Amino acid sequence: MKENILETLKNLNFTEYEAKAYLTLLEESPLTGYAVAKNSGVPRSRIYEILDSLAMRGDILVSPGNTPQYTPVPAKELIKNRRMKAEENFELAEKSLAEFERSANDRENIWNIMGRNEILDKVKACILSAKKRILLEIWEDEFEVLESELRQAANRGVNVTIIAYGEIVCDFANVYLHYMGYEITEEYGGRWLVISGDDSEVVAGIVSLGKDSRAAWTMHVGLVMPITEVMIHDLYLMEIMEEHKELLEESFGVNLAKLRKKFSIHPDYKKHYVD
Repeated sequence: MKENILETLKNLNFTEYEAKAYLTLLEESPLTGYAVAKNSGVPRSRIYEILDSLAMRGDILVSPGNTPQYTPVPAKELIKNRRMKAEENFELAEKSLAEFERSANDRENIWNIMGRNEILDKVKACILSAKKRILLEIWEDEFEVLESELRQAANRGVNVTIIAYGEIVCDFANVYLHYMGYEITEEYGGRWLVISGDDSEVVAGIVSLGKDSRAAWTMHVGLVMPITEVMIHDLYLMEIMEEHKELLEESFGVNLAKLRKKFSIHPDYKKHYVD
């Protein structure tokens, strides 16, 4: 009978020595550590370590004094405490595993977002979750909506770098004014927004179509990597233009117009993504 109870206690996360000490105290208490060791068969060299472990876990109580005495928490209370702890652990496991599963799925999925406000809300979430770096391509209109969140990110130590189309001025970010922001607005017939957060998630899409605006959000490395690197290469180009604009325009026309025409597939040399 006692062996069965010992096995039951082991299933409740007791070691063999802890189970023997607890059962001994259930049979008779209070007892000194010496008496618990003598009655339970737990080695005297281990008994105080075992009793301290039980006390820290709340399975027994200690009466302090020159010779401490020990008494067990009643069996019903012990079971109640174990059940509550188990339920807490199951709830935590359920929540944590669901979050992990969702995170793992998010890394493989590409999510469609419709509507300008909805896109900007997702961008705000991306800004709030960033811990190291934000890369952002943006027009003035959308910057005004996101400025507060971007400032908060900078204040908590996130490096914020903005490729700006139009006159964006701020004191908390590295701002690169695109050398042909206004021309691009005319040429593309719309505004886009691209954000890369910590090189681990991106939101990219068209934001100038009101409710018909559309964007994609993903953590899929197959898109996060190339989109982030395209933004970095834009920064390279702007640094190069800053240093060598006259030389480059001599070869490729004002604002590199010859290059844009060279790689256009439309006779009017405009983009038609939103037609």
